[in-house]
Amino acid sequence: MATNKTFTVAGVSTLKGVTKVRFANDFVSRIKVLDKNGHTDVNLKEFPNAMTKAQICETLINDPDFQGEAAQGAISEFVVRNCKDMAPKKATPAAEKDEDVLSSIKSAEMETVDAELETA
Repeated sequence: MATNKTFTVAGVSTLKGVTKVRFANDFVSRIKVLDKNGHTDVNLKEFPNAMTKAQICETLINDPDFQGEAAQGAISEFVVRNCKDMAPKKATPAAEKDEDVLSSIKSAEMETVDAELETA
């Protein structure tokens, strides 16, 4: 993200069938503006400390009040589009190699344990 602005209020709202993540620093003003513009399903949360958009999305994605399909979809879409540091990273060839090595070690250990059980 290009900015490190911080916010104390965030959540989701729906306008014309599209649910998006919303950020603000004044809970009451944001509610009034969203209502005035016709937003529905407004669900905002006030945070005790100011946070960046990425930090807020991390918090909202795990918050029990934002587990609905529309909210989770909006938060996930925002993260994918705007929070490159939070988006799931693709496995690198080195990481894939590490996975293969770990898998073969586990297989060898299981064979050893099986052999020991057979002899006991």
